[in-house]
Amino acid sequence: MKNYIFLVLFMLITMTGCVNVNQGTKDIMDVRIITDVHGREVQIPVEVTKIVPLGNAPRMISYLGLADMVVGIEECEITESPLQAYAYPYQADWHKLPICGTSAMGETAYYSEEIMLASPDVIICTFPADVADNLFSQTGIPVVCVSAGTLFGEDYDESLRIIGEVCGADVRAEMVIEYIRNCITDIERRCSDIDISDKPSILGAGATFKGGHSIDGVYVNYPVFEIIAANDVAAGITEQTGTIGVMVDREQILAWNPDILIFDSENMGLINEDYKKNPEYFNKLSAVKNDNLYTCPNSTWHWPNVEISLANSYYLGCILYPDKFADIDFEKKANEIFEFFIGEKDFLAVLKDYGAVYGKVTLGE
Repeated sequence: MKNYIFLVLFMLITMTGCVNVNQGTKDIMDVRIITDVHGREVQIPVEVTKIVPLGNAPRMISYLGLADMVVGIEECEITESPLQAYAYPYQADWHKLPICGTSAMGETAYYSEEIMLASPDVIICTFPADVADNLFSQTGIPVVCVSAGTLFGEDYDESLRIIGEVCGADVRAEMVIEYIRNCITDIERRCSDIDISDKPSILGAGATFKGGHSIDGVYVNYPVFEIIAANDVAAGITEQTGTIGVMVDREQILAWNPDILIFDSENMGLINEDYKKNPEYFNKLSAVKNDNLYTCPNSTWHWPNVEISLANSYYLGCILYPDKFADIDFEKKANEIFEFFIGEKDFLAVLKDYGAVYGKVTLGE
């Protein structure tokens, strides 16, 4: 009898041990480790189907075709403006989602309770490591960090690859990276052998940063100007890196006297109002005298929009170096770019209806 009891106990212990081992193996098999941009090793589910993107991540999520995975979104992503091109196709769906944070006007905040209610598999963000760690400690949800990315930079490529790895979109990530690289290579090839003496001088004015501005708000270190090798009169006026908007003295603009002025189309109301008050100032500028005033849609919405920036690059290439871009049908190329990134077939028409246009302008009209 004792031997029988011992045998039964032994079998129960053995079976219990087997269950624990199998459960542990199952747990291990259901997760994987991702190394994020900060070198943090993050344990995430093998299959990710629900995400909350924060910071600049929603833009990258959109480019990778992952918008349907989003279960919570930032407040600043809820807009009907097509200038927020990456979010435009998804505005109806994103309007219905829990608001999980904001990154508007330089503010960075996340809402832990709303994130937990949204119950994502993973949070993808562009936060510093300590903020990500704090977010994880408050929610218990894995947090994978990517770089906000430099427009056209390698760190942007790295971020796309990390998100692709997390969400099973590796192939699409490589497609996006290759498309961007091919466009940049094409543009730079066309612009590389033009002598500086043959280049008209240019200024990006009427810039949008912390709101819209008139002619004295200008762009500095604008990547679009850099890849088209533009003769930018504002180049080098600041030691800061990355695209920035700055206010400059109006007399400095007269001193620069650029051959061509490029305005953000959305700020033409401010510029025309300014012109009506002080036409004498504007009429001193060669660009105004010679009717060399053009508009492009603003390419920044909290962070740079890759698709609008690429379209702007081709447009300005056509304006500055028409011989080098003679084979480019701009409308066709721009719509190709928009369709690739956001799936919209005639997005130029959408921008135009909104008043964000590519074209020549006359002050006061």
